Amino acid sequence: MGPVISDSSRDRIHGLLGEIEGAGARLSVDGRSPDLGAGYFVRPTIVEGLSEESALLRTEIFGPVLTLVEKPSIEAALEFVNSGAYGNMACLFTRSGEAARRFRTEAEVGNVGINVGVAAPMSFFPFSGARESFFGDLHGQGKDAVRFFTNEKVVVERWPKEWSRKF
Repeated sequence: MGPVISDSSRDRIHGLLGEIEGAGARLSVDGRSPDLGAGYFVRPTIVEGLSEESALLRTEIFGPVLTLVEKPSIEAALEFVNSGAYGNMACLFTRSGEAARRFRTEAEVGNVGINVGVAAPMSFFPFSGARESFFGDLHGQGKDAVRFFTNEKVVVERWPKEWSRKF
């Protein structure tokens, strides 16, 4: 992980992580750390147990923070993902090829991860966002700079050999 953009950004992320703890959730991996030298570093953080009523769950943190939300069905997962104002990215961890296919096509986000913790493609892939997470009118990298005014998705998947990928 690289540094965030400024000291005020780092302080804002640390403040949000403090609010998350105060809201009754737990940081199973806590990225607030002592000074790491030059730069504005926040280590990777994993949040679990944040109430769905919490505004923090619907906040774009813009830092290395992953919030885990468990849902009992693919329908409930899609309803949750598609109900927010933002649509930068969402990931689904599943052994079901059917659920993966549905999530890949029905999640209204710009970047989709299937069994991948963060759907952050390499620089030669276009970055994509949706709804309030997208600014401008171009997804401007590579060939995508020519394909303006479209709603495209980037899908990243990982299927371990021992899992079945039957549809």
